[in-house]
Amino acid sequence: MTTTTLTRGFFAVPVLGWIARDVATKGEENFWYALVIFLTCMVLAVKIWGVVALSVVAMAAVPVMFAILIAITQG
Repeated sequence: MTTTTLTRGFFAVPVLGWIARDVATKGEENFWYALVIFLTCMVLAVKIWGVVALSVVAMAAVPVMFAILIAITQG
């Protein structure tokens, strides 16, 4: 795996970078671990801030869903 300055900088972020490095280097089982962490953070955010936290994540997912739909239509 070739590491660029941007990749090394991203992996240096304390929590997110550690999880991303594990997912990138150690295999698929760490992907499920990261998914559980994300879902737990979402549940805690909704518990603290309510539906506002859920709507912020939904708004952030809109460009991702557009990209997925475009990729599906391309074949």
